[in-house]
Amino acid sequence: MERLASFSNDPFDKPPCRGCSSYLTEPYVKCAECGPPPFLLCLQCFTRGFEYKKHQSDHTYEIMTSDFPVLDPNWTAQEEMALLEAVMDCGFGNWQDVANQMCTKSKEECEKHYMKHFINNPLFASTLLNLKQAEEAQHNETAIPFHPADDPPRPTFDSLLSRDMAGYMPARADFVEEFDNYAEWDLRDIDFVEDDSDILHALKIAVVDIYHSRLKERQRRKKIIRDHGLINLRKFQILERRYPKEVQDLYETMRRFARILGPVEHDKFIESHACRRSAPPLNLTGLPGTEKLNEKEKELCQMVRLVPGAYLEYKAALVNECNKQGGLRLAQARALIKIDVNKTRKIYDFLIREGYITKA
Repeated sequence: MERLASFSNDPFDKPPCRGCSSYLTEPYVKCAECGPPPFLLCLQCFTRGFEYKKHQSDHTYEIMTSDFPVLDPNWTAQEEMALLEAVMDCGFGNWQDVANQMCTKSKEECEKHYMKHFINNPLFASTLLNLKQAEEAQHNETAIPFHPADDPPRPTFDSLLSRDMAGYMPARADFVEEFDNYAEWDLRDIDFVEDDSDILHALKIAVVDIYHSRLKERQRRKKIIRDHGLINLRKFQILERRYPKEVQDLYETMRRFARILGPVEHDKFIESHACRRSAPPLNLTGLPGTEKLNEKEKELCQMVRLVPGAYLEYKAALVNECNKQGGLRLAQARALIKIDVNKTRKIYDFLIREGYITKA
C-alpha cells in the first residue's frame, strides 16, 4: 500500500478515474505496471475489472491513501495537510475557523497540535510546507498557460479572428476578458484591521473564500478549453458542419458532457450514439502506395477508407511534428490533418499504438 498525502479538499484538484472519469477520492487504485502517466482507478471501476488499451485487470496495483499517522498517532497525514491549509486560509490564531474548515478536529485540538508540532518543532513545518508548495507548483504548470496545437494566429485586437478565438492572446496565454471578469471587484474594499469585530472579520474571510471559489471555476473552464482545443471555435464549427444534420444536432446536445470527459473520450461517447452505418472496407488493389504499407497499415486504410498515398502523407506530417515538438496531442493532429475528425483520431490512435509517435 502506497501512502500518499492529499493536499486539497477541492475535487477539481484531484486526478480523474480512467474508467468513469469521476474525480478520485481516497482510497483509490494505481496500476503498478502502466504508465507514465499513472493509470488511476476508483474502487468501483477497479472492482468491476475495468480494462483499457494495455491495462489489464490482472495487473499488480497499489492502494493510494493518506490515512496514516505522521507526527501524532491520532492525526492522519491528510489531516496534517488540511490543518496547514486551514491555517494558511484562516490565519494563525483563528482556531475556531480552522476547526470549522477541517471538520474533523476541535478548536482546542487544532491549536494544541499546531503549537506542539509546527511552532515548537519548525523542522516538520518547513518539510510539509515544501511538499505543499511543490504540489501547487506542479498544479500551476499543468493548469496554465495553454499549450496550443500549433503556433496560433496572432490577430489584431477586435478583429474577426480575435472574436473567433474568444479574445485569446497567444503571446500571454490568456484572455482579454476572463470568465467572471469582475470577481476581483468584491475584494477592492476589503481591509483587515486589528479592531474588526468577530462578525466583521468572519464576513471578510467569507468574501475571500468566495473569491477563491470563483478563481477555481475560472481555472476549471480554462482547462476544458485547453484540453478540447477550443481556442479557435470557428474552425471546429466548420468541421462539424460536414456532418449530416442529425449528427450536428447530436454534437450540440452532447456538448455539455465535454466538461466531464477528455477529448478522446468525448469523441468516442458521441460516436457511440451516432448510429451511422459503417461503409464496406476500401479495396486497396492497384492503389498507388499500397506496396509501402505493412499489414497493419493496410488494415487501417481499409477500415477508415483512406487511400495509401494520403495515409503516407498524413503519417509523415504527424511523425515530423511529433519529432519537432517531442510529442503530439490529438488536437495538434487535427490541426495538421484537415479531414474528418474521427478518421484523424483513428490514425492518431494507430500511430500511437504502433510506436510511430508519442503523446505530448
